[in-house]
Amino acid sequence: MSEFNVKEIDKSEKPNGGSFLQTPFWCSFKARHGWTYRRFFIEENENKDGKECAVLNRNFCKGFFSIAYIPLFPKFKNPTEDFVIQLYKMAEALKPYLPKNTIALKFDPDIIFDTPELRDEFNKNAAVVSEKKHLNIKKNRVDIQPPDSTQVDLTCSVNEILEKMHSKWRYNIRLSQRKGVTVKKYTGSSVNLSEKVDKFYELTKETNARDGNSSHAKSYYLDLLKYSSEQISAGNDCPLVTLYIAEHEGEEIASIMTLFSHDEAIYLYGASSNKKRNLMPNHLLQWTAMQDAKEYGSKYYDMYGMPPEGKNENHPMHGLYMFKANFGGKNIHRAGTYDVPLKKSVYALFILAEKMRAFWHKVILKKIRGR
Repeated sequence: MSEFNVKEIDKSEKPNGGSFLQTPFWCSFKARHGWTYRRFFIEENENKDGKECAVLNRNFCKGFFSIAYIPLFPKFKNPTEDFVIQLYKMAEALKPYLPKNTIALKFDPDIIFDTPELRDEFNKNAAVVSEKKHLNIKKNRVDIQPPDSTQVDLTCSVNEILEKMHSKWRYNIRLSQRKGVTVKKYTGSSVNLSEKVDKFYELTKETNARDGNSSHAKSYYLDLLKYSSEQISAGNDCPLVTLYIAEHEGEEIASIMTLFSHDEAIYLYGASSNKKRNLMPNHLLQWTAMQDAKEYGSKYYDMYGMPPEGKNENHPMHGLYMFKANFGGKNIHRAGTYDVPLKKSVYALFILAEKMRAFWHKVILKKIRGR
């Protein structure tokens, strides 16, 4: 089994490629909001196949302990259940570079399966290997990044992208246009940005009240837009973050925020009013962003999170599943978050608290709110 050599590096060779979560832009943005990060070049002894990655770290309980996190890394093209051994060895190689109070290293490995059943079977078998080898590597019940998504291919023509959509979705886009819905775009350099982020945040609160979700602070969204424009204006090759707002007769009724890089376009956040939903503004917003992403040069448009299944009309998230899946993308299913404990006793307490928090938000609060 391979061993790993680790070398700290100052900058990335692909600052605007690969997963946006690994870009210097995203990591430095997260550093403005409570995280720290360092970049490494990790080389596998067995085949000298080196890759760079970012490791983020965040303190909890006033610095009593911290969690390290590696998003969308490492990539496994042909994974076997022995990948937990590789995660363990990689964590051991990185451990000397982590803060002394780090209790666990969390991985979101870049492993993609065609069906949720294949993914679930893989995770089940990986747990058996971890137990057999006494590695104590855990598949976390709470995934940091959405493990299930759908990705629309942007490398084909505009007409081909439309043809892959469900016919009703093409109709909804045209309906929205016919009814007079327009889409306006704002970046961090827009003169009226603060006003538009205020509106986005109002719509976000309305959406949260309707769906029982939570969101970031308004300052987080504003800073994300501004920081992207600041970096681009400084001549840095970094992702473009854009705010789209759909309007009808002067009323702003829906909004999304996107991130475009050379490889991918990400639908980061979305919100909509309870009013005029029959005008299908969300369909037009997504289609406008997809066209812009294609022009930018992104290879695919990632809806960034959906239920693993939901075609059955009785499924509780049927509506969300159908909305995203019917844009004609390819559904993907990642393995999810894996934890490598470094301080087992403190980690066990952290996991207990994490489970209680998830139960409170996903069960208790939803029952209190009647959902």
